[in-house]
Amino acid sequence: MDDMTFFHQATMKICGSLDENRMIRECGLFLKQFFPLSSIMLCTYEEDKGAIRILSLTNNLPKEAEGQALFLSPESLTFLETHTDTGRVSLYGQQENNPISREIGRFLKLSRCSKIVLHLRLDEELLGAVLFFSNSSDEFNAEHARLAVLLHDPFAVALANVLKHRELMRLKDLLAEDNQYLRRELHHISGDEIVGARFGLRDVMEMVWQVAPMDANVMLTGETGVGKEVIANAVHYASARRNGPLIKVNCGAFTENLLDSELFGHEKGAFTGAMQGKRGRFERAHKGSLFLDEVGELSPAAQVRLLRVLQDGCFERVGGSKSISVDVRIIAATHRNLARMVKNGQFRQDLLFRLNVFPIHIPALRERKSDIPELVHHFINRKRKTYNLSKHPVIAPGTMEQLTAYEWPGNVRELENMVERALIRHMSQEEEQPLQFSDLVGELPGDNATRPDSGNTCEHRTLDEAMKQHIFSVMKNTGGRIQGKNGAADILNIHPSTLRSRMDKLGIPYGRNTGAGN
Repeated sequence: MDDMTFFHQATMKICGSLDENRMIRECGLFLKQFFPLSSIMLCTYEEDKGAIRILSLTNNLPKEAEGQALFLSPESLTFLETHTDTGRVSLYGQQENNPISREIGRFLKLSRCSKIVLHLRLDEELLGAVLFFSNSSDEFNAEHARLAVLLHDPFAVALANVLKHRELMRLKDLLAEDNQYLRRELHHISGDEIVGARFGLRDVMEMVWQVAPMDANVMLTGETGVGKEVIANAVHYASARRNGPLIKVNCGAFTENLLDSELFGHEKGAFTGAMQGKRGRFERAHKGSLFLDEVGELSPAAQVRLLRVLQDGCFERVGGSKSISVDVRIIAATHRNLARMVKNGQFRQDLLFRLNVFPIHIPALRERKSDIPELVHHFINRKRKTYNLSKHPVIAPGTMEQLTAYEWPGNVRELENMVERALIRHMSQEEEQPLQFSDLVGELPGDNATRPDSGNTCEHRTLDEAMKQHIFSVMKNTGGRIQGKNGAADILNIHPSTLRSRMDKLGIPYGRNTGAGN
């Protein structure tokens, strides 16, 4: 084999992988055709420590030495500075005059061998060395040394790539640790306390602690605004997946076509406007949890695609053919009666079985009114930071009695919005007065237009009827405006398109036909 062919084939082995162990192993198998080779060792020079670190070695050398640093003696450091010119190769038998080679031999506990030491430099910087070993002394000759010199540049480039790749992996791990820390801090700042955990939500929290470590899918049920997302956070951050991502998607906020792209991602050119590939929510939630809010809003086609992911743990991006596997825990939430939807043919029974492994029902606020005082103070303290209030305002006498007498069709979300509106009005007052709530929803609790009836009608009213009445009330207060600050969607804390879709389903008119803004 001529030198050019030898160089080309050896370079393919040396530079064919960023895995230094694989590279050394395949290179050793190839070079045994030309060298009386027993083993190879790749090491890097750490100038700041005055040491060489063993990156990889073949099986004939002690594997426990891999990754260890050999701190050089003053004699070896002096030799290193004066005897490692560019491309310099050293050939040693049993009687050697290289102190570095002697120290490496003692470190590896090698008694009888011959060595070729190829010092690797790139852009005048000493990166490290490759050592070729034979089992007996004086087996290597000048022809072997000449062939080794041909391999200097491929080995130098390969070592530089290995070191850059290691640094990239180190920075990636640091970034992952920083992301975990920032995620925990953000979760703490946004409020990881479950208000009512000791009273109205005590049974709910007991179920959270039971299921969180088990990695089973969880179904959260309850009326709109009861705090299903807060409980989903609690399940995720109490689980072994707490250091992984918690990705959230509102299934009712996207059209059927967009939902596929949001959940599963898409490839470049998959549809008009897809200028580049995009990871979907499932990919982003890998090793973490995926919160599917309003899962009852999924179309039949979307239900089929979701069922396949839950069964197989894999999917394809829109416009792609490559199967992508994910490890995701599903936390689903709905205000709908999915069992009734199954009977009506609106929801797949097999999908419900997959999602409803561990159901948790979150009671409405009217069923845990003992939590209202604590919730009011919690929201006041949180909104104080938003509006830079220096102290907690005094609450007007009798307010808590009025608030607990109200039926709260909008649940905790309605209470939070009311607290914020009360604070905004309180800030506009010239003189400091007690915080008032009674003028925000008529005259609490006696305004029949905004509170459920106290008779039997309330007991038999459906959830859709209650929701329809509440949306009517909010739309009336906003003058029919859906979008924008203090619009109906902003007050209800949902996406405007979700609100319009819900109004369509409930038969609530909006837009030009009603003169309402949108």
